[in-house]
Amino acid sequence: MSAPSGDILAVDLLRYERGTAKEREAVVDGVIRSLETGFVYCAHDIPAEIIDRAYELLAAFFHLSREEKERYVVEGSMGQTGYTGLLVETAAVNDTPDWKEMLNWGPEVPEGHPLRRRFPHRYMDRMLPEASVPGIEAALLTLYERLFDLQRRFLRIVADGIGADPGFFDGMLTDGPTLARAIRYPPMTEAPDEDHIWAGEHGDINLITALPRATRRGLQVLVDGAWVDAIPPDGLAIINTGLMLERLTNGRIPTGIHRVIAAAGETEERYSVVQFCHPTPWTLLTPLACCIDAEHPQREGAIQAGDWLDQVLYDINLVEDARRV
Repeated sequence: MSAPSGDILAVDLLRYERGTAKEREAVVDGVIRSLETGFVYCAHDIPAEIIDRAYELLAAFFHLSREEKERYVVEGSMGQTGYTGLLVETAAVNDTPDWKEMLNWGPEVPEGHPLRRRFPHRYMDRMLPEASVPGIEAALLTLYERLFDLQRRFLRIVADGIGADPGFFDGMLTDGPTLARAIRYPPMTEAPDEDHIWAGEHGDINLITALPRATRRGLQVLVDGAWVDAIPPDGLAIINTGLMLERLTNGRIPTGIHRVIAAAGETEERYSVVQFCHPTPWTLLTPLACCIDAEHPQREGAIQAGDWLDQVLYDINLVEDARRV
């Protein structure tokens, strides 16, 4: 797992879980070093056919008419469930909307659950296009559960690496609003003008994001001030860090800054499924004692996860009645 500083490394989740003490230590070391870039490539045990089936049905959905897709818009969801159309989400540092459309889904909790009562806009009824694309709901929920399992297990490596108990993140993930998002990036030849790109520079507002596979290249990572193409080995998922993990680790694990750019002359569309792993919205994100010392004084205080997420959803133009652009 040795590599020059600044490289995105490949690690094996199963070797951490099943390997010798020395192998586990090597995986932890590789993850922590790779996450200096905010990114890591991770070998996992999600069957390829689960991913293939999800992409097959998602392609069918995104190629429905605009009117049919808009049946699945959920007003007031702030892009957290259902369909979000083209030219809506906007990187916080931009005023030009991204050239992409999205389908979003996540967990449901019972009507009387305290999280749903306190955060109703975070726990809305799931909206998936089963009536238009039969079979899509089961396929997407299966992928969701497998990705969530991967993220939960990966965060145990992170906890181990920063000196916390490996199960540190488990409790805050239970019933958290972890969000899966399928994204279609249309051909750039169809964009309204040359100012639009697939997705502008940004960091994710969560703990970690998992991307099992994209159909085309385009993801770029900002490393040491330069944009680097993120091209994982075949069969490995991309995992990147979010703002919430950076805050909890007192900056020890930085946010993975990234963008999605079509190659010059690209005329094809691109699909990806990304899953944003969130703690429960009432989680207080306070820098951990194990990440604070004389050389690394505490940088920030506490903030409630749900409050911070609401602020970022406004910043990226997903609050329907408060659009920036």
